[in-house]
Amino acid sequence: MFSKEKNLETFFQLISYGVVIIALITLLASGSIGLFSSIIFVILAALAWNLENSHWQISEKLGVVLIILIVPIFYADWKYNFSGFSSRDTFTAGNLSRLILVLSSIKLLQKKSDRDWIFIYLITFFEILLAAGIGISPLFLACLLLYLLSAFTAIVLFEIRKSSNSVLEKREKQNIANSQKSFNKSQLFKLPITATFILFGIILIAVPLFFAFPRVGGAGFGSDMSGLSGFTGFADSVKLGEIGRLQQNDEVVMRIRLKAEGNRIDSLRWRGITLDTFEGQTWRKTRFQNNENLVKTEGNYFILDKANDVNKLITQTIYLEPIDTPVLFSLTRPVALQGNFEFISKDIDGSLTTTRRGFGRVSYKVFSDNNLPNDQELQSDNQINPSSVNRFLQLPKELDQRISQLTKEIISNSGAKNRFEQAKAVENYLQNNYGYTLDLKAGGDDPLADFLFNVREGHCEYFASALAIMLRTQGIATRVVNGFQSGEYNETADVYVVKQKNAHSWVEVYFPKTKTWVPFDATPAAGQSSQEQSTGLLGKISKVMEALETFWIQYVVSYDNNEQKTLFNSIRTNLSDFQDSLSVWFQMLQERIFEWWKEVRGEKGLESSLIAIGIGIGYILGSILGILGLVWIWRKFRKIEIWKRLVMVFRWKKETSVIEFYQRMQKVLEKRGHKRPSDQTPLEFAFALNMPQAIKITEKYNEVRFGEKNLSKDEAIELEIWLKDLEENK
Repeated sequence: MFSKEKNLETFFQLISYGVVIIALITLLASGSIGLFSSIIFVILAALAWNLENSHWQISEKLGVVLIILIVPIFYADWKYNFSGFSSRDTFTAGNLSRLILVLSSIKLLQKKSDRDWIFIYLITFFEILLAAGIGISPLFLACLLLYLLSAFTAIVLFEIRKSSNSVLEKREKQNIANSQKSFNKSQLFKLPITATFILFGIILIAVPLFFAFPRVGGAGFGSDMSGLSGFTGFADSVKLGEIGRLQQNDEVVMRIRLKAEGNRIDSLRWRGITLDTFEGQTWRKTRFQNNENLVKTEGNYFILDKANDVNKLITQTIYLEPIDTPVLFSLTRPVALQGNFEFISKDIDGSLTTTRRGFGRVSYKVFSDNNLPNDQELQSDNQINPSSVNRFLQLPKELDQRISQLTKEIISNSGAKNRFEQAKAVENYLQNNYGYTLDLKAGGDDPLADFLFNVREGHCEYFASALAIMLRTQGIATRVVNGFQSGEYNETADVYVVKQKNAHSWVEVYFPKTKTWVPFDATPAAGQSSQEQSTGLLGKISKVMEALETFWIQYVVSYDNNEQKTLFNSIRTNLSDFQDSLSVWFQMLQERIFEWWKEVRGEKGLESSLIAIGIGIGYILGSILGILGLVWIWRKFRKIEIWKRLVMVFRWKKETSVIEFYQRMQKVLEKRGHKRPSDQTPLEFAFALNMPQAIKITEKYNEVRFGEKNLSKDEAIELEIWLKDLEENK
C-alpha cells in the first residue's frame, strides 16, 4: 500500500516539474533569456529532483534568506545596469526573467510544503505572462497549450494529493488501506487525458469567441520590443551603400497578400521613400516639401489619390514587422489605405509615413492604381518639363564631366529620339556593361564616378544613382526610390515574404504629357531576383512554417475589426458558393430525371424507353444493395474483438461506478423467468440458478458493494464477457 501512496507523490512531482520546465521553454522561445541561463536552470531542476525527500534539501528558512539576499542584487543590476546591456527595455525583461528563474530554483531546491508548490505554480504563471508580453509566436502558442495541459493536471493532482493526505491522517489503518486502493497507476495516468479533454473543450468554446468578438487597440502586441536592427535606407538622408548593407540581412520585413483582380503586374516593387537631391555621396529628400496629413474616414480609410478605374485596383494586405522607420510600403501610386492609424502623412512625391507607437507589428491594406501609359504613348511624349519638376534635374556641384559625355555617347550610339528611348538606352547600357556585387568597392570623394569608370560593378544603389544622374545631365527629370523587390512567394500562405535582403533602389522618370512617373531599373539581372524560391524538403518545411507564422500574425497578432469583417465576408462567400454549387447540382439532377422520365414515356422511341427503364431499375437495385452492404458491414464491425473491447472500456467506467452490471444481469435473468425472491441473498440466488456466470458476477458485485473494492479494467472486461454469455445463451 505504501508503494501506491508513493506513486501518487512521484507522479505529482513529475507533473509539477514538467510545468516548471515548460514555462522555462516558453521564456526561451520568447527570447527573454539565453540558452546558457536555460541550461543552468535545467541542471538545477535536475539536481532538485534528485534531492527530493532527502536530507540534502535546503530548509525553508535558508530559502527565505537566499531570496532576501538575491532580490536586492537584481534590483541594483537593473538600476545601475552593471551587466552593460544597451537596450533598457530588453535588459529589463531579461533581468526580470533571470530573477524569476533564480527564485524558482531556490523553491525547487528546498523542502516543499503545499504552500511552496502553490508559489512555484504562481512563478510559472508569471513566466508565461512575461513571455507573452515580449513576443507572441506560433511556438509560444504551442508552449502555452502544453503549459495549460500540464498545469491543469498538476492542479488536479495537487487537490487529490491534499485530500488524500487529509483522509490518511484521520482514518484508521484499515480505512487507510482501502483509500489507497483508489490511487493506482492506471487511474493516475487518466488525469492528463482528462486535462486534455478539458483543454480542448475550452479551445472549442474560446476560438469561435475569439474570432467573433471585436478588437480594440493596435495590433502591435506580441512583437519584439525593438525595431529591426540596422534597418537603414528609409530616412530623409541616405548614404550610398546603406541599402547594400540591408541586402546582406535575412530578417523578414513584411508579408504581403496580393489581390490583383485580373490585372497584369509585370514586376513587383514595394515602394518606400523617394529622394530627389544628390550631393555626390548622399541622396536627400528636399526639406521644404509640404507633407499632407490625411484624416481617416469611416472604416479606417485614408483617401490618398484619385483612381482612374476603381475596378482595376490592386489590393495589398501588408503585415509589417517592427522596423525603426515611419515609412509605409506599397505598390506604385496608392489611391487609398485602410489601417488602424490615427493619421497618415503623404508627401508630394507619394511617400507614406505614419507615427508608430513603439515597435509593434503593423497591418494595413493599400489599394494601388499602377496602370501606366503604354510604350507608344511614352515614346510620343516630347513635351518640355514644367518648372514644378526642376528639383528633379538637380546635379552635384562638382560632377565629373565624363558622366555627361558618356551619357551623350550612349544615346547617340543607340539612335534614341525621345525621352523614353533615351532612358531605355542608358538603362540597357548599365545592365549589360556593368557587374552586380554586394561588396562596397566604389569609394573616394566621388563614388559614382569611381563606379562608372574604375570599379564598374556595384549593387542597386549605384545603378539607380548612375541612371538618375546620367539622365539628368540630358534634361530628363528623375528621382531615386528606395524600397523592396517582390520577395519570395509562398503558395501555401499565398503571401510574398519580403526580407531585408530584398531591399532595392530604382529610378522613376517623369513624363510631362501624361503627368506620370514611370519606373526604370538599371540593375543587372543578378540583382533583380524578383522571386526567390526555396526548393527541396527543407524548403517545403520552411514554407509550411512560414504559412503558420502568417496565419498567426493575421488572425492573432494583427487581428482587428477589418480582419474580422474580411473573415466573415470570406465565410459568407464560401457558404454562398457552396449553396450555389448545391443548387446547380440539384438543378442538373432534376433535368436528368426529367429527361429520363421523357425517355421512359417513350418520347424518344421504344428502344430508348426500355433502356431508361433498365437504368432506373439498376439505380434502385444498386441503392438497395448499397444500404444492405452498409448494414452488413456495421454488423460485422460490431462483432470484431477490437470493437468489443472499445465498448467494454468506455462502458466500464459508467457501469462499475454504480454497479450497474448486477442490475443488467437481473434484467437478463428476469426475461428468462428467473426473479430473485426477497428472502434470498444475491449469492444464494446465484447458486440456486446453477449458472457459473451468474455466480461470478454476483461475487464481484459483493466485493464492490460491500467490500469497497474498485474494479480494474481487466475485471471489467471479464464482467462484460460473462454478461454477454448470459445474454446470448438462452
